[in-house]
Amino acid sequence: MMTQNKFPPGWDETRVRSVIAHYEQQTEDENKAAFQGEDSTLMAIPTELVPAVLELIDKHIAVKQHQRES
Repeated sequence: MMTQNKFPPGWDETRVRSVIAHYEQQTEDENKAAFQGEDSTLMAIPTELVPAVLELIDKHIAVKQHQRES
């Protein structure tokens, strides 16, 4: 029995394949550079903490936007 893939709104198989191709074509140096930004950190967090972390990120973004507007 074959199951049908479900994609997020606005996505289809073509778009998914395009994203995969983009990342597969990146060099090792490009890959490393993507994770060496000075303004962000990549880390694993427990799944149950994701909602709290997303809320903190949203608050941080709102504060930064308010500071730029002031």
